[in-house]
Amino acid sequence: MNTISLCMIVKNEEEVLARCLDSVKEAVDEIIIVDTGSSDRTVEIARRYTPNVFSFPWQDDFSAARNFSFSKAHMDYCMWLDADDIIEQEDRERLLHLKCEMQPDTDVVMMLYHTAFDKQGSPVFSYYRERLLRREKNFCWQGAVHESIAPSGKIIYSDAAVCHHKEKAGDSDRNLHIYESLLARGQTLSPRDRFYYARELYYHRRFEEAGRVLTQFLDSGEGWKENCLEACRVLSWCRKACGDAEGAFSALLRGLRYGAPRAELCCELGGWFFEREKYRDAIFWYEAAVRQKPDLQAGGFVQMDAYGYVPYLQMNVCWYRLGEIEKACACNEAAEIFRPGDEICRNNRIFYRNLDVQAGKGQK
Repeated sequence: MNTISLCMIVKNEEEVLARCLDSVKEAVDEIIIVDTGSSDRTVEIARRYTPNVFSFPWQDDFSAARNFSFSKAHMDYCMWLDADDIIEQEDRERLLHLKCEMQPDTDVVMMLYHTAFDKQGSPVFSYYRERLLRREKNFCWQGAVHESIAPSGKIIYSDAAVCHHKEKAGDSDRNLHIYESLLARGQTLSPRDRFYYARELYYHRRFEEAGRVLTQFLDSGEGWKENCLEACRVLSWCRKACGDAEGAFSALLRGLRYGAPRAELCCELGGWFFEREKYRDAIFWYEAAVRQKPDLQAGGFVQMDAYGYVPYLQMNVCWYRLGEIEKACACNEAAEIFRPGDEICRNNRIFYRNLDVQAGKGQK
């Protein structure tokens, strides 16, 4: 059977660390905890689960800390988790099965990462991450922020998933601070880092700066396709926030350069026409969205709602405003298939029933 070293970096995670470790301890053979400067009970809690607790001075560099954690591993594979991650029972069973059945020459195991959920707990935002890495291959984390390892060698995709359940807000300024410190020291950001730096600028409502960095990123032609697709959407949001509606539309159209549009982009295009009350044009793009299938293995971010719930819900509004009540009702029912018991869909159904009642009274 293959063996796994769980390698984690933590800081002030007393509220969630035990939850994480309880969810995974039965599936791993070694636990490595690297603390980067906790002032709470994180280290005390970690020592209940493993003697392998190390201190690593924080250097504003997530890759440095993760590489240190990997250096302490002894098993066949290194696996990483964040403290606010959980492996649910069903996924834990899949991981245990993977340990038994996986060929020992596998270099990288990609696992789904669910990072947002609806009220019923179903994932609405997911993507694959490199989760298990063969130790003897000496994979190295890259990037001070949003660190990653470029998968290589024999790569497999597992049906096991990790769920990210954040319990408290983190330091919203941390990532931007790290990027700006790198730039202040004269360092050149990689294309990937430029993309994520621009997103941090957007989150901080520095829309003009974010737009400039995103434009430079896209113009360079050096970005990964999935990042470029997302960059077009974020650039559109930046231009819209700056009052440049035509520029926002142009940014969305730029996303079409990368091939058939994903549902996320189709929904954005539909929204552009919806805001201008061009409902039939909006319906065209929303219908295009529901025809798409999510390609999780492409590696990009996938907003599952864009592939059914959102476009059907928006078409429901479009058809209503066009006076096509029967079509509006059908789209509302279709939206609820993707979110059973959804409150918005339920309220829409009540609304349409009341319309029927009122129409019946009018006929009398």
